[in-house]
Amino acid sequence: MKTNYLIKKALILAVLTFSFTALVRAQSAFKVGIAGLNHDHINGILSEYQKGNVNIVGIAEPSKQLQDKYRKKFHLPDSLFFEDLKTMIIKRKPAIVLGYNAVGNHVDVVEVCAPLGIPVMVEKPLAATLAQAKRMESLANKYHIKVLTNYETTWYPSYQEAYNLVNKDSIGAIHKMVVHDGHQGPVEIGCSPEFLSWLTDPVLNGAGALNDFGCYGADLMTWLMHGQKPIAVTAVARHYKPNIYPKVEDDATIIVEYPSATGQIEASWNWPFGIKDLEVFGGNGYLHGLDGNNLTMRMRENIKSVRNVMPLASPNNNPISYFTAVLAGTIKADDDRSSLKYNMIVMEILDAAKRSINEGKRIVL
Repeated sequence: MKTNYLIKKALILAVLTFSFTALVRAQSAFKVGIAGLNHDHINGILSEYQKGNVNIVGIAEPSKQLQDKYRKKFHLPDSLFFEDLKTMIIKRKPAIVLGYNAVGNHVDVVEVCAPLGIPVMVEKPLAATLAQAKRMESLANKYHIKVLTNYETTWYPSYQEAYNLVNKDSIGAIHKMVVHDGHQGPVEIGCSPEFLSWLTDPVLNGAGALNDFGCYGADLMTWLMHGQKPIAVTAVARHYKPNIYPKVEDDATIIVEYPSATGQIEASWNWPFGIKDLEVFGGNGYLHGLDGNNLTMRMRENIKSVRNVMPLASPNNNPISYFTAVLAGTIKADDDRSSLKYNMIVMEILDAAKRSINEGKRIVL
């Protein structure tokens, strides 16, 4: 019995090892281009490059100062750097371009990549404005490319477990969703000067905390509601720290109305600590994704359980595995948190929130 168990365990380990090795090989096979270096999330993908988990073949960044910064920090070869995105694409022929530039310049990346047939994945949100998003959608449809959006929370096991439980009807129909996303503020947590230069700009970021953190809640609610568009949006913005953020709001509350549910998005640069959590209230129970790994479930009988959720399986556990699977055709990316379809709805919610703030009224979509 023990021998059989050990053999079975060894076989499982061998399969997992083979799967992981195959994934790493697939990731290394696809050539990746980088557009921009003025987003602090660039540190993550360059760390993966150092580990051999992603095959970056070119980086397009017009700023010599930023080129030098990351060349030294990650010991990158001079041959990786280009000042112009189109030149980099033509010379290095990446299979996908990842945008690490200002949100207001995401549309420029798609303008270059789409006619060349290169899919794009940008850091959240999709765009600074709904008009920019519509232009990106038009280009994606015309040239038949994927335009994806990367959210940190997409790779949270607790959120995926909450979604699975909702779809098993474990808590009944969704009646309310509450999403908190924020921290003390980008200045307060030490974001780089090049990141702050556009993140706190109403044109280059499209807003302040509303766009930066409100997009998380809009994306999660669109996902939980299976792509259903809301019927109305109402929002309030606050400017608690005008001396630090003179151009943009640093706190926003957005109410999103659906025919049978209500969503509340809390986005802030004013909290005493960083928080990303998700609450879902159903007819029979309640789910609370406390963070990336921990989920609380409470049913009507007042029985409370805390789940430490198992890690997500590849390719749905990180953006590199995900876009590798999209390029390989094993994920369609048509109806998920990264998809263009869902993120166009996100942009509609954010646009309606801004209009609600400016006009002081509920916006019917």
